Amino acid sequence: MITETLLMKYAVGGGIICVGLVAYLISAFCGRRFKDSKKGIISRLLQSAILCGVVLIISQYVQFALVDFKLHFISAATVQLIAVFWLVLIITNRLFKVMNRLEKAQVRKHGDPTSARIINRVLKIIIFGIIVLMFGEHFGLSLSGLLAFGGIGGIAIGMAGKDILSNFFSGIMLYFDRPFNIGDWVSSPDRQIEGTVVEVGWRITKIMTFDHRPLYVPNAVFSAISVENPGRMTNRRIKTELGLRYDDADKVGDIVNDIRTMLQQHPKIDATQTLLVYFNEFADSSLNIMIYCFTKTTVWAEWLEAQQEVYLEMISIVHKHGADFAFPTQTLYMQKSA
Repeated sequence: MITETLLMKYAVGGGIICVGLVAYLISAFCGRRFKDSKKGIISRLLQSAILCGVVLIISQYVQFALVDFKLHFISAATVQLIAVFWLVLIITNRLFKVMNRLEKAQVRKHGDPTSARIINRVLKIIIFGIIVLMFGEHFGLSLSGLLAFGGIGGIAIGMAGKDILSNFFSGIMLYFDRPFNIGDWVSSPDRQIEGTVVEVGWRITKIMTFDHRPLYVPNAVFSAISVENPGRMTNRRIKTELGLRYDDADKVGDIVNDIRTMLQQHPKIDATQTLLVYFNEFADSSLNIMIYCFTKTTVWAEWLEAQQEVYLEMISIVHKHGADFAFPTQTLYMQKSA
């Protein structure tokens, strides 16, 4: 029979649980309002603390009910195990979300996205390991058993998942060697790999090709191939040849000097880098001038614009001197018959 004392006891418990749920809703509202600030992180941690408190109170009152009403369909140990499970789930989920938010905040502050992602994953592994060590005994996992599994099971897993472990450790080496970062344009002369790095995972690296097709490359591949990183170039090169007519041989020297001066004074050409303009070849139907220089920009579209300006200037210089460009020709000499 429910006495007034029991009724008051469970009414107090229900009231505390309701207050906790209301506090959780208020905290969740504040978390959404201050989503991108430190207050948002504090609000989410407070939500976790409130949820953990509600779970503990519910667990305690369920155990009270088992004794007060002599219920036997569930034991107190099972109730405690379920409560611990929910506590672990809440804490792990919330800490992982906080790690994700810190990673995004670091990237927004123009931090290195590769470092932020790797640090996030390492912290998650550490948090998971600490939680397993703290709460593992509640689920029948002893520390000595875990260490034994780590020794014997590690050997078995290593033999069975050799390729997986190879990709995993190659991913770690990619982080320390840093041949590329997320957002870099990479290519491999050994393989048909070219595109922008989107993600460096534990096992694979995701590359978005220039036709917007995702390419997934196992990390171990990068330990056996050469990788070019054009995204880290300091300048882009312009390299071409002008072919002038043999009729304009007397004008080649002046044209070479004018083109060299134009490149040295051009605002988009880096004059501190190698700059070469020389008459270098007697071709079959042209006198060839080599042009070799570097632009200040590394952006492809801007490089194309600078190259176009240089080419148009060279055409103007050639025409200014009354010369013209050669095209493949042949001269045929006919001998008169006697």
